[in-house]
Amino acid sequence: MVSREYVKGDLPEKAAILQRDGETYAIAPHIPGGIVYPETLRKIADIAEKYGAAALKITSAQRIAIVGLKEEDLDAAWGELNLQPGAAIGLCVRSVKICPGTTFCKRGKQDSVGLGLKLDEKYHGMQLPSKFKMGVSGCQNSCSEPMIKDIGLIGTAKGFTLSVGGSAGPRPRLGSIVAKDLTEEQALDLVERIINFYKKYPRPRRIGEVIEEIGLEKFKEEVGL
Repeated sequence: MVSREYVKGDLPEKAAILQRDGETYAIAPHIPGGIVYPETLRKIADIAEKYGAAALKITSAQRIAIVGLKEEDLDAAWGELNLQPGAAIGLCVRSVKICPGTTFCKRGKQDSVGLGLKLDEKYHGMQLPSKFKMGVSGCQNSCSEPMIKDIGLIGTAKGFTLSVGGSAGPRPRLGSIVAKDLTEEQALDLVERIINFYKKYPRPRRIGEVIEEIGLEKFKEEVGL
C-alpha cells in the first residue's frame, strides 16, 4: 500500500489558520469592535511569549492574531486565553468593524460603538450562505470601510445611512445605499430583515452577487423597502 503524506490545512475546530510555512498556525481571539483593555493585552502578550509565537499581528478585522503557534500548543493557548475565537474562517458573519464614533471621536455624528457592539453580539459567527462582513462608522469619514462591507452603516447628523452588497477581494464592489436617516432601532430592524432574507438564499453567494442576480429593486422589495 502506498502511504499518503499528511497535508496540513486550517483547523476550523481549533479556530486556527495554517501559516505560509505550512507548519505553524495563527489564532485570533474575538475582540468586539477592537476595544481592548490592558489586562487582555497583557494576557495575549504573555501567552504569545510562553508558546513561542513568531509575532502578534493587528488585523484589518480589529483583532490581535497570535501568529506562529505549534499545533500541539493550540488547545493550551486557547485554554489560557479564556476568550472566544474570532470568526475568521467559514461561511458566517465575520467581523463587525467599528469606528470610535461618539464614544471617543470628536468627529462622530452617531454612536457607532453602541450599534456595532449590538450587531456583533447578535450576529458574530452566525452561519450564512457565504462569508458576511459589517462595518459601522460614526461619520462620513467611514473609517470602518462600510461601503465595502456586506452591510455598512454610516452615521450622519440625521441618523444612519445603510448600504448593502459591498465587498473587497478579487471582485470588489461598492455597496448600494438602500436607506437613510435611520435611528439605531430602525437600523437594527433593517439589518435583521436583510439577514433573514439572505439566510434563505439557496446558493452560496455573497450578498452583493445576490443583488446582481435578482436586481436591486427586487432585493428592496424582498426586505420591505
